[in-house]
Amino acid sequence: MSDSTANKRLSERDKKHLWHPLTQHKTHSEMLGIARAQGALLYDEDGKEYVDGISSWYTCMYGHCNPFILERVMDQMQRLDQVVFSGFTHEPAVQLSEKLIEVLPNNQEKLFFSDNGSTSTEVGIKMALQYHYNKGQKRNVILAFEEGFHGDTFGAMSVSGLSVYNGPFEEFFIDVERIPVPTTENIEQLLKQLKKRLKKNNIAGFIYEPLVQGAAAMKMHCAEHLEKILSLLKKQEVLLIADEVMTGFGKTGKYFASDYLETKPDIMCLSKALTAGLIPMGLTTCTEEVYMAFYSDDVAKGLFHGHTYTANPLACTAALGALELLQTDAIQQNIRDITKWHREFDEEIKHHPQVGHTRQLGVIYALDLNVQTERYGNLRDKLFKHFMDQGVFLRPLGNTIYILAPYVTTREQMERIYGAIKSVVGLV
Repeated sequence: MSDSTANKRLSERDKKHLWHPLTQHKTHSEMLGIARAQGALLYDEDGKEYVDGISSWYTCMYGHCNPFILERVMDQMQRLDQVVFSGFTHEPAVQLSEKLIEVLPNNQEKLFFSDNGSTSTEVGIKMALQYHYNKGQKRNVILAFEEGFHGDTFGAMSVSGLSVYNGPFEEFFIDVERIPVPTTENIEQLLKQLKKRLKKNNIAGFIYEPLVQGAAAMKMHCAEHLEKILSLLKKQEVLLIADEVMTGFGKTGKYFASDYLETKPDIMCLSKALTAGLIPMGLTTCTEEVYMAFYSDDVAKGLFHGHTYTANPLACTAALGALELLQTDAIQQNIRDITKWHREFDEEIKHHPQVGHTRQLGVIYALDLNVQTERYGNLRDKLFKHFMDQGVFLRPLGNTIYILAPYVTTREQMERIYGAIKSVVGLV
């Protein structure tokens, strides 16, 4: 690196070669350089401190650079960094499977590794379609919720209902049908329509974000209504694919959102907090029954899907450390504390005339401002800048402001987040 390059700011050097996700660079050309992070805090290249109010896309739930996880990963990288997972296995993957089975819903038996949240749902969709294909059944439709989001790979895009992401690609999608999220008003009519639709007997699977639709601005639905849908579909041998990429590992107050439901998924998709934000990894789990549909002397009935870094030993080790932390009394108490703080904050703010609908499940909290705006409109940009100016990293979705901070966030740090939101609605 030349001296002239080294003296330039990260934001300037960034512009020359980098293309960022979910970014229109002509209208948003400036990227903030982040130099380091610790706990719930980010620090930019000028040393300014920001509270990470969304755990960097819901990943760093135990705080950035968590020393407990770092120590374990550093030890592992001196013994085994990477090995092909086709034909080989290793201790971190085996141990992680054993530990995860203890906390997953009790019908989950098999684990299939991939690289990220999108690929975990991609695998889940392929499992559902091939499950029926292997059994000689022509079921080629995937059912999904309206406004769901399941990732950016093609199968994941197909089942996602946010067209702002999907426009140029829709003619290439798999066959997907959507149903509205259940409410008190629509649940009975929805069940009636589903019963009629199921008579065609061609729905392979139903993919859903249980209880919280993250990208749909933390839109929430109740377990009682979702249970009725899952129970009905289960009776018709429609495979249930729970996308817990966002909700998994404690965010809803239980280990998994599916723990609130009596009817358990046939397939689960996991990522994000799985590895505590340290190393990318995805995981798709399934029941023994799903697995056995692929277990055959016929090679073609196998699940021929693979990624180079499948079950990377370092990622598995990070996941083991994260899972151990999740089960500690300290982290469980932190989750209860943050849940309580959110409730207190909600009581304080929900009746303000500038605040519309508020909602919470576990450490996930969201409110809608009483103003109409586009998802990526000017209001979102103004809110984002306002929060960053106050040293708080929140990433509004349209007129929705949400909090999903690390479990290690202190009361003082959370008050900084609440204060920044209050100032938006004129309470400060």
